[in-house]
Amino acid sequence: MSTAKVNTLTGTTTAGSIAVTGEGNSTTTNLQQGLAKAWANYVGSGTTLADSFNTTSATDHGTGAYTITWNNDFANATYAGNFLTMGASTGNTACYCNLYYGGMAAGSLRVNHFNQALPAVADSANVSASGHGDLA
Repeated sequence: MSTAKVNTLTGTTTAGSIAVTGEGNSTTTNLQQGLAKAWANYVGSGTTLADSFNTTSATDHGTGAYTITWNNDFANATYAGNFLTMGASTGNTACYCNLYYGGMAAGSLRVNHFNQALPAVADSANVSASGHGDLA
């Protein structure tokens, strides 16, 4: 087994395009397209980021309504925005998120958290978000 140690990977045909051979050695995928370009984790009743990458802030718009603002914008608002929340108490798993109408923008992602057990919008104990797509 070999180990390659490098600080920078550059494609030979296009500098920002690196093909990686997939499982089974029959297909390839583009390395850049498979990476999360931004992500964040924070407590849903506040705006303090616990950990993040390419994220400037979390905004709490009131009960169950959040916006994540990206540091470097996506090329457009058609990237894949993903959100995951946990309920506010132990065993509270009947929760889901929906994308706020008009909530995808190149520079941010806005969602609502709904607790089906209540049923009502509710703050979340923990919120995780990520964005996959092309950066501007």
